[in-house]
Amino acid sequence: MPASAHQVDAPTLEHYLAASARSPIALRMVLGQLLRTLRKEAGIDAEAARRAIRGSEAKISRMERAQVTCKHDDVMDLLDLYGVTDPELLARFTEMVRFARQPGWWQRYDGVLPDWCGKLIGLQEAASTIRTYEVQLVPGLLQTAAYAEAVMRLGYPLAPQEEIDARVELRMTRQNVLAREDAPHLWAVLDEAVFHRPIGGEQVMREQVDHLVKVAHLDHVTVQIAPFDRPGCVAAGFPITHLRFDVAALPDIVYLEQLRDAEYLDKSEETDHYRSVLDGLAHASLTPEESLELLSATLTER
Repeated sequence: MPASAHQVDAPTLEHYLAASARSPIALRMVLGQLLRTLRKEAGIDAEAARRAIRGSEAKISRMERAQVTCKHDDVMDLLDLYGVTDPELLARFTEMVRFARQPGWWQRYDGVLPDWCGKLIGLQEAASTIRTYEVQLVPGLLQTAAYAEAVMRLGYPLAPQEEIDARVELRMTRQNVLAREDAPHLWAVLDEAVFHRPIGGEQVMREQVDHLVKVAHLDHVTVQIAPFDRPGCVAAGFPITHLRFDVAALPDIVYLEQLRDAEYLDKSEETDHYRSVLDGLAHASLTPEESLELLSATLTER
């Protein structure tokens, strides 16, 4: 939920900086939420705010929704309008603006990274919990390099090897988020169909299933299989990712990926709906222990 004005103090801003330090995108969202909260609680409309920065109401909206990178002078002018004059608070906001303007590590892959996917990586870097449901493929955060290469070759059949290698490298680098000391909890529900689709051939699939068995034993990774024979496992026929954060100013985010685009939802009625869908899938699926047994049996059969 958005922070209220009484939460805008130096220790809280320091917490936001620390919690979002790995993700300029997440920090940009925090900054936008705080600016919106301060404006609303000061009783100032978007028209007055846009005059303060000599911009447009659309610019104010884009700043508050983190659709643009905020400029330092604009933020300082808005804070002055909203009655924030404490030097310590202004110093913290200055730090937030500086960090929010820095590029994320993933931006060095701009040549192979779709515009709509960079935001997901940044949000995963800041998330405390990542819940995902996959219908056709193993989730990217759990793929082996060989499986990822096979997926890339299916998606980009005309791409040169150099581009495929860069895409695989990006996917493998994304997985570092799970190796951190403060790694998020990844909770993945995979449709059983994933294991009947021999991406890359039998050897690649065997290595992939073996990798899933290993990571599923990690304390912060939960893997469940949605089997064919349970009607409650029927859900939308597309992947769903739900992200939750340990930052009060960040709402839950739902990421829905299409073929050439993606949608990000942050309204509570929408994210609550998809969280309910994921809860239903998790309840109907095999337990984590049963899922491990199925994965192990699949290894034996291959």
